[in-house]
Amino acid sequence: NIMIFGKIEYLNLLPFHVFMKRFTKSSQESQSMQYYKNIPSVVNARFISRRADAAFISSISAKKYKHVSLGIIAKKEVLSVLVVPNATHKQDRASASSNALANVLGVEGEVMIGDKALHYFYEGKEHIDLAKEWNSRYRLPFVFALLCFHKDEKLYKRVEKKFLNSRVKIPQYLLLKASKRTNISPQNILHYLKYISYEMDAKAQKGLNLFYKLSK
Repeated sequence: NIMIFGKIEYLNLLPFHVFMKRFTKSSQESQSMQYYKNIPSVVNARFISRRADAAFISSISAKKYKHVSLGIIAKKEVLSVLVVPNATHKQDRASASSNALANVLGVEGEVMIGDKALHYFYEGKEHIDLAKEWNSRYRLPFVFALLCFHKDEKLYKRVEKKFLNSRVKIPQYLLLKASKRTNISPQNILHYLKYISYEMDAKAQKGLNLFYKLSK
């Protein structure tokens, strides 16, 4: 019984992937868990067509699916979901939620997400941080994605509980590997991760419900 987990190689999920490596090693799932790696929109499509059993799915697409209380959440700013003002109005094909968020907020320009956006942020170029914009308007966190699954609910509940209770320390070699891949310094990676939270608490749920209402 092979489980296919849709893996998004963005830095915002680095702590989760470090955790999963240990989690599967220490449980009987290690043999049966396989990863399918791609950008969020492709992972979404694979999950929706049931060619992946579980994945972090864009909140805009996650509405119809079962999920645990784990997400990719920005309490205030996020640094990696930006709009470049004065650029031609352009969506980022990698992410559905970010494009919908830009529309809801009425922010014009080029939507840029993920490690590319983070790079842009650390270069100090002019940008609008969409999560910050959302927070200043509604005083609520913004939920970019949710951990959804088609089956094995017990397993993902266990993942949720263990992950939220563990303090994940990223090993130096993985930090350096991620830094090499993204061209973002280890210090900046650790700085960025302070802005990401994973727990779907009541406030995050409120933010998500509002987003669903506004993006109809």
